[in-house]
Amino acid sequence: MLKVAAVVCLSTFALNNSTEAQALNGTLRKIVETGEIVVSHRDASIPFSYVDDKQRPVGYALEICLKVAEAAKRELGKTDIQTKLSLVNSATRIPLLLNGTVDMECGSTTNTVERQQQVAFSMTYFVTGNRILAKKSSGIKGLSDLRGKTVASNSGTTNLRQITEINTRQAMGMNVIAGKDLAESFLLLETDRAAALVMDDILLSSLSANSRSPDDYQLVGEPLSIEPYAIMIRKDDPAFKAVVDKAMIDLMKSGEIESIYKKWFLSAIPPRGIVLNLPPSEALRKAWAAPTDAAETEAYR
Repeated sequence: MLKVAAVVCLSTFALNNSTEAQALNGTLRKIVETGEIVVSHRDASIPFSYVDDKQRPVGYALEICLKVAEAAKRELGKTDIQTKLSLVNSATRIPLLLNGTVDMECGSTTNTVERQQQVAFSMTYFVTGNRILAKKSSGIKGLSDLRGKTVASNSGTTNLRQITEINTRQAMGMNVIAGKDLAESFLLLETDRAAALVMDDILLSSLSANSRSPDDYQLVGEPLSIEPYAIMIRKDDPAFKAVVDKAMIDLMKSGEIESIYKKWFLSAIPPRGIVLNLPPSEALRKAWAAPTDAAETEAYR
């Protein structure tokens, strides 16, 4: 967990002593040398990062990332740097970050202790939980009702790993299958190839709200986990992380992040003008008030 003062101090130190490209290293040097900062986006992570009816990348997480990218340009004193958008999915987001194709991964990615072995994360910008979505007609009310049933999740996610581990540990006899992306995962439930879909509750709410028959679905059972979302960046790059975190803290302390939140969770959003009507949770407000990059559940209770 980073303290605000430490982040600001580190950012100031890094930038005051790295004003020229040759003095920079890591991501900041790459940005200056290439003249662009590459921000990833998803195509169906509503309302975090997705494409609208005009195929334009939009969303809560993407808007935050674009604000951070602009802040990075100002810190570098190079406002002519271009922001480039690059599409990723749950399977490619980490590899494309690690190989330098993208500089910031902006979607619905959970900060976990395991992932921190490979990558780093910004301050948390959303807190969700792993839940179960089922059709109301299925009779499924919770985890115990999934015994012996086909259950879907999304490839390359913490949700898939968790339900697979639960299945093994509790010998539930589930047939766990994975969709390649959010749209395909929901289609498995919609077409009855899966009895339930296990994923972050906000994504499940968004998928069902935007489906052909929103009233056919319901979230059931208690949350299986707490999932903090954050911008994913390359590990062992403290100067760039300091820039990102300072920009995030500024958004939180100024209240701007709450305005962005209201736009995507409490107002009509494209492409269908649906209002998710999801006020900030207590856990999220805590993360805004005391910015943290922690993965541990206890930080959000």
